[in-house]
Amino acid sequence: MALLGLFGNDKHMAATTYSERESASERAARRRRQGHHRSAAAADRQGQAWEDAERARQDRGSW
Repeated sequence: MALLGLFGNDKHMAATTYSERESASERAARRRRQGHHRSAAAADRQGQAWEDAERARQDRGSW
């Protein structure tokens, strides 16, 4: 009979049972943001390495 009590009280359960948990959509958004930050940091390091190599090439000179 407890199963029948679950129907119709979604809002109450969301407010009490799941109040401390992160929602699936919030978790997915957080993971997307974290993934973006990781790729941005890697791209920044790659760009810095290219810049260092380019400056070294220019400092060497071609003659």
